Amino acid sequence: MANEQLKPVATLLLGLNFCMYVIVLGIGAWAVNRAIDHGFVIGTGFDLPGHFSPIYFPMGNGATGFFVIFALIAGVVGVGSAIAGLNHIRSWTSESLPSAASVAIIAWSLTLLAMGFACKEIELNIRNARLRTMEAFLIILSATQLFYIAAIHGAATYRRSI
Repeated sequence: MANEQLKPVATLLLGLNFCMYVIVLGIGAWAVNRAIDHGFVIGTGFDLPGHFSPIYFPMGNGATGFFVIFALIAGVVGVGSAIAGLNHIRSWTSESLPSAASVAIIAWSLTLLAMGFACKEIELNIRNARLRTMEAFLIILSATQLFYIAAIHGAATYRRSI
């Protein structure tokens, strides 16, 4: 009975995480687009400066490039986790748990990695409002994804009767 009570909680967390990962992907795509359009431009015949980074973002600070790239990776895997989780929520048996749990744990670990770069970016200060929003979403996602992983394990003892 307890595992059936966790199903609405897991469904709510799944929807919340999906929406937040899509927002992270949108802001990250904006940041990459802006970096490509307004990035580092060097004329012909000039050498690259010593401090040149191939992950240069015109907004933010030195951690912004790494933060945005890992946030995009975490967002894509997080959306994939939501798709696998939807299948698990639909069947809610121990047979569908391993795939949903493994993808959710990978998404959570990548979210934690991106959150680490978000913390470094917060420490270095210089950033705009969109990056602050993405930092906040990743910090929140690191907690909600963990709660989602705990909630989907509620079906671990429930087997479908044949």
